[in-house]
Amino acid sequence: MISIDKQTDSFIETTMLDSIAKSLTTKDIELILCDNKKIRALNKQYRGIDKATDVLSFPLEAILPNMPLGSIVISLDYVHKGAKEFGHTPQEELALLFIHGTLHLLGFDHEIDQGQMRQEEHRLIKQFNLPDSLIVRTEKGEKD
Repeated sequence: MISIDKQTDSFIETTMLDSIAKSLTTKDIELILCDNKKIRALNKQYRGIDKATDVLSFPLEAILPNMPLGSIVISLDYVHKGAKEFGHTPQEELALLFIHGTLHLLGFDHEIDQGQMRQEEHRLIKQFNLPDSLIVRTEKGEKD
């Protein structure tokens, strides 16, 4: 189950995210939807990077049974910007960022793995009939 904490007035439909979450885990996920100001503050506090970003993931250690998998924070400012820039819906962009964040909660890390996160992300994109993600778009740009 996804627990959504909406910290912005920006509207977005989130129903697709339940199917994505259920395909990846039986654990609960907290999803925080915010603006660039809030995510910038979190990025600075937890990563030492003083700029807004699209998605942050905060995995929880499985210390106690029935603990949530973790928290995902997504900037709806980035969602709307990315949807416009790449020509798809805000719901699709949100789904792409949610997949990316959830994979991080599950322990994937595209910065150090051997492509496993990219492969899993690509599989999920096909499964849910979504447009290319940031990772896939970046890879295509590198191959061109």
